[in-house]
Parts: sequence; structure tokens; C-alpha cells
Amino acid sequence: MAFVSFVGRVLFASVFILAAYQEFNDFGVDGGPSAKYLRPKFNVFLDHVSTHSGLQVPEVQIKHLVAAAIVLKGLGGLLFIFGSSLGAYLLLLHQAFATPILYDFYNYDVEQKEYTQHFLKFTQNLALFGALLFFIGMKNSLPRRQARKKAPKTKTV
Repeated sequence: MAFVSFVGRVLFASVFILAAYQEFNDFGVDGGPSAKYLRPKFNVFLDHVSTHSGLQVPEVQIKHLVAAAIVLKGLGGLLFIFGSSLGAYLLLLHQAFATPILYDFYNYDVEQKEYTQHFLKFTQNLALFGALLFFIGMKNSLPRRQARKKAPKTKTV
């Protein structure tokens, strides 16, 4: 059963590791295509945050956000393969920030094609988020194995 669990973790983490690898290869000097895709969506997100909360968000370079996403996905995926809760938490952190910004279906009209595409991706990422929460819950609910003390043998006379 441990092997099946390991294979499941490898397959699950491969989604994140392969995405991080692809983004790393395309990163370049300016953050690559990921930064170009993220820039307008992040600006809309910043407008929403500053409008609704009144907070001024500090200036952040998009290439630094892309680099942070690469690290979270890559390191989190590798740690997750080996059953680390830290890896699951890193992936959760990435999903919590990236999903509502990248898949902003709420900024589109229901009749638009982009609405359906973003809504499907959003719900898929919610499923990944739920799987990570399930992993953490199961990891914390199972008792840790303790070394068993052997009962002393009784001597017969």
C-alpha cells in the first residue's frame, strides 16, 4: 500500500513540478510568457483589493512573483513526493494565491467563452486544493508509529 501511495503522490506532484520546470525554462530576463500573462490579471487584482479594502498594496515586480511561483511549485512538489506536510503547505500557498488571480471567471460575463474556460480551470484548482487539504488532514490524523517495547518473557521454573 505504501508503494501505491508513493505513486499517487508522484503523479499528483508531477502537475506542479512539470509546470515549474516549464516556467523555469521560459523565464528569461523578464519572467517569460508567464509574466506577460500574469501582469494584466495581477493589475486587475490589485485594483480590486485597493478599491474594496482601501489598502495600498506595495509595488511588486511580476518576474519576482513568477519566480516565487516556480519555487513554491517545484520545491513543494518535490517535498510532497516524499510525504512531507511542508510540501503540501507550500503547494496550498501557491494554489491559494494563484487560483483567484489567474482564473478570474468573476470578471467575465457568463455568455463569454473566457468565463467557461476560467471557471473550469478555477474549479479544477479547487479540486487540487481540496486534495492537498485531504492529504494534510490524513497525515495529521494518523497516529505516528512508535517503537514497540517487547513484553518481558516470563520465566518458567
